Parts: sequence; C-alpha cells; structure tokens
Amino acid sequence: MGEADLFGDAQETLPLPKGLAACQAAALLGVEALPVEVEVNISGSQEEKFAPSIVGLPDAAVRESLDRVVTATLHSGLDAPLNKRWLVNLAPADLRKEGPSFDLPIALATQVAHGYLDSSSLHGVMAVGELALSGELRRVKGVLPIALCARKQGIQKLLVPVENGEEAAVVEGLDVYPLSNLREAVDLLSGDLINEPLSLSLERFFDEAASPLFDFEDVKGQESARRAMEVAVAGGHNILMIGSPGTGKSMIAKRIPGILPPLSLEEALESTKIHSIAGRLPPHQPLVAQRSFRSPHHTVSDAGLLGGGTHPMPGEVSLAHNGVLFLDELPEFARNVLEVMRQPLEDGQVNISRAAASVTFPSRFMLVAAMNPCPCGYYGDPRRECHCTPTQMQRYRNKISGPLLDRIDIHIDVPAVSYEELSSFEKGEPSSAIRERVLAARRLQRERFQDCSRVFCNANMGSREINRFCPLDEMGHTMLRSAMDELNLSARAYDRILKVARSVADLEASENIQAHHLAEAIQFRSLDRQGWT
Repeated sequence: MGEADLFGDAQETLPLPKGLAACQAAALLGVEALPVEVEVNISGSQEEKFAPSIVGLPDAAVRESLDRVVTATLHSGLDAPLNKRWLVNLAPADLRKEGPSFDLPIALATQVAHGYLDSSSLHGVMAVGELALSGELRRVKGVLPIALCARKQGIQKLLVPVENGEEAAVVEGLDVYPLSNLREAVDLLSGDLINEPLSLSLERFFDEAASPLFDFEDVKGQESARRAMEVAVAGGHNILMIGSPGTGKSMIAKRIPGILPPLSLEEALESTKIHSIAGRLPPHQPLVAQRSFRSPHHTVSDAGLLGGGTHPMPGEVSLAHNGVLFLDELPEFARNVLEVMRQPLEDGQVNISRAAASVTFPSRFMLVAAMNPCPCGYYGDPRRECHCTPTQMQRYRNKISGPLLDRIDIHIDVPAVSYEELSSFEKGEPSSAIRERVLAARRLQRERFQDCSRVFCNANMGSREINRFCPLDEMGHTMLRSAMDELNLSARAYDRILKVARSVADLEASENIQAHHLAEAIQFRSLDRQGWT
C-alpha cells in the first residue's frame, strides 16, 4: 500500500466533527502578525449548565471576549450556545494572544459549531474585529500586518470592521470585505448578502503626499545651515544645530521632509505597519505615503522614546522609521532618555525584551537635534550678553555624552539672522531645487551599494564600505591627520567625517573625494572644533 493510500491527498481538508469549527485569525508580535486558528467546540445538552471557557494563552481582553460574543450574538438576532459546554482554543497555544481582535472570528466559528453556518463557509477566510454589545464591529489596531499575514498564508477573504477596510485593502492579492456588524458577516458567509471586495488606488495617497507643507524658500539667510541640511539629507546623516533662540533651528528642521526622497511602496508599508500597531493611522489615511516627522517633547520618557510597556508598543524612534526624529532643546531631555538612542542609531532597530516575549521594532531614521550654546542661550551672540558661568556651561554641555555626539555626523552653528536678511523680499532657494540634487546623490548611492546588504545611504556605511568607497589621496590623508591631531577626534568621528565627505562629493557627482570635500566635512564638526567633547 502506497503512502498516498495511507494518508490520503495532502491537499484535501478533512471535514470537522459536528459541533467543532475553526476560523483563521492572527496575533500581533512586534510589527508582524502570526497566524492563529480559532477552534470552537460546542457539546452537551441544553439542560446541562456549563460556563464557557477559552484557552490558548489569552490575555484579559481575549478572556472577556466570550461575554461580548454572547451578548453581541443575541442582539444580532442569532442563536448563542447558552448552557452548553463551550470551549474556545486559540492555536498555537504557546503564542500569547492580546487585544479584542479575536471577537469576530470566535463569533463566526461559534455560529458554524452551533450549526447556523455551513462549515465550508469559513474555508479560505480570515476575520478580525472587536464586537460591541450591540453587534457592531469596532476598529482594531494592526490590521495591515494581519492583512499581509493573510496573503502570505494564502487566505482568499479577509473580513474586517468598516473603519479598517481601507487599511487592509492596501494589500494587493487579497479580497477585503469591510463590515459594519456581526449580522453582515454571517449573512455574507451564508450567501444572503452579496458584497463586492473593497478596491483601493494607492497612487492617490502618494500624489497627496508629494506636496510638502513647508518650503525652504521661506527661510531667510542661513546659507551655511541650509547647505549642511542638504548634505545631511543627501547622505542620510544625523545632524545637530547649535544656535541662540530665534535663529530658525526649528523652522529649518520642519522643512526637511520637503527635500527627502519619496517613499517606495515597500518603505510605505513598513512605516504604515508601525503606525497601525500603535493605532496612529488617521481615518481615511490607510497608508503612510510621506516620510514621518516626529518631534517629541523633552519630557518624554525612555519608554515613550524607545518603546516598551507591559505589552511592548513602538516608541517615537520607531514611529520615525524611514523619516526624521527631531529633538528640540536636546540638553533638556533626561540623560538616560538620550542614552537609550545609541542602539537604534547604530543598528536601525529596537530590541525590547520581556518575560513573555522579545519583540523588535525597526527604527532607521535621520536624527535632527537642536540646542542652545549655553543655558541662557546667548553665548557667542553679538547682540546679547551671556550671563552663564563656566560651571553652568560645562554642566549644560555635559548633559550630552561624548558617545552620543560621536553618533551625530554633522554639527553646525546657526547664527542670528540680520535685519537686512529678514526684511528682504527675495525668496530663498525652493525645496524642489534642493530635492533634485538630493535625489541625484541618492541615485549614485543606490548604484554604489546595490551589492551591499543593509546599506541604503552613505550614513549606513560600515568600516568595510568606508575603506572601499572613501579612498583619499595624499593631500586628503595629510588634511585628515592634522584634523585628528588638533581636534583629538575619536575613531568613530574619523569614520563620520569620511562618510560626510562622500556625501559632499556625491552632490557634485564626483567619483573621488577631493580635498575641498574633506575640508567641508571637517567644518561640519563644530562641537569638536570648539572642544565640547
């Protein structure tokens, strides 16, 4: 007897016993969704009294779902298996299930096990949604990762609440059915309701994101700061602006998204997954089509910045993934908060470990920081006198550690703007012109790093890539050796200067790093030149 005779056709799905049903669902782990099978078994006579139970490592919200399912089922005009042995199993049992998104799949599997729906109605179907007591379906977090998981598992239909419909429809190759209530879901599966899957045009969202809110043409003066920002964006470098209050540091930072390269579809899906998990997607904006610009207040906690909590959620560094994290008044942030950024700045991801599980959130962002030169803000200002003592200034500067400063490629002074510049009606160079040069530099970098994994721009280069793509001539070696000796630079600062010089050269479409490229990169180490480290 052959193996096929013993085990039958591997593709054939065996029918479930009477009173037993299963519906596909998904559980969130970090920014990914893992498949979960919701099994429901109903047995016993109506005269017997049993309390319903749920197993499979559920949290409190999942355990409470049975009460919501019963009440929502009755208010939807459907039968509930009252006073019967009612067991719900969420498989695999060793994966923790969290949140109310299992309400709808439990309710649908219950209707099949109770005999109201045919068992074949749930084949190729995944469901997600929270039930109100009235039977209405409420929005849940993380629907985009769940939709991606459904497509990966070969699921044909995904049932979601109406408010999550557009978010799930972003995923191509999957029929998404937005539903208002439990009754609609049951009627759709039984064939009593004919509904077309939701289709969505992604081009519309990218077109809407193409026009920046702020433009560099509004910035008066500050040519050196504008140039530094162009170099930083061209190479994806972290940058720190130092200047007195009112010099335009925040104004410049808010215009950075207008000169960043547009998001690819893959990057947009990555960013949207993070915002979906955090519940930050606005209504009718199912796709993050523009690079994020996050600006947390200096009172943010380390968990708020890095992510965490009992059930780990992404923090500001992950919400800024593929975008910009702007930290204004950098020394005002708690030192422990700033120090936790070392890992994401180096690795481009955040690892959060808890007793139950460890999760990883992506956090590849461009850090833009701003600070005053002293506590009062007027050290070096030609028009106002600084009243800070040397001790106060040293204490203020020491709030930012040397290792953190080493991870910031560019330090630039932002001087006060003169009256003549402020009163001029002449507009500065627009963001569109700067962006064209940035895009040209980024195209060179894509070609250069096409065979290098995990290197997307000059700022991501490691020692191997620096040795390969940043060779210096004899004049360059002499210049850099002199800068290292005079400024007492660390090995990390040496690498940062070479990376920035490579970006300056790319903006000029130069194959090799010239002496003037290196000189400009050294000038972008303002704090090293002033002995702040």
